[in-house]
Amino acid sequence: MKRWLATLSAVCLGFCGPLAAQQARPTAPPLEYVGKPVRGIPVSQAVKAGNMLFVSGMPPFGQGGKIAAGDFPAQMKQVMENLTGVLKASGADWGRVVKTTVYLTRFQDFAEMNRIYAEYFPSGRYPARTTVVVSALPHPDFLLEIECEAVLE
Repeated sequence: MKRWLATLSAVCLGFCGPLAAQQARPTAPPLEYVGKPVRGIPVSQAVKAGNMLFVSGMPPFGQGGKIAAGDFPAQMKQVMENLTGVLKASGADWGRVVKTTVYLTRFQDFAEMNRIYAEYFPSGRYPARTTVVVSALPHPDFLLEIECEAVLE
């Protein structure tokens, strides 16, 4: 009988202990989706998860969906302004950005990208960044796309 009780206790501790610990965990805050899908593409402009903001790769679409085809400086500025708008709508700004990923289709645009990029960080405090040169982006006129992550206050 003692052996049976000891076995039952061990089984209960092995099963009930983790179950009780799972129930004691606080629930995660709900995700908040910022913006609407653009052009019917199933993607959110940004997602807030707790105090983190994840901004989708931003293309160089301007007003009315126009793209400055072949004009890298214009596309770079448009992407940065598009990102600025999403950050602002989410309660953040460039000072809260901790990571960016830049996708370029032409290596020769790297220096110009850095020049324009730096203008958005006048304090000289830059987020971590990865820059990748890719063979193509979803639209043939896209010369770049940038995504970022920010910490919300």
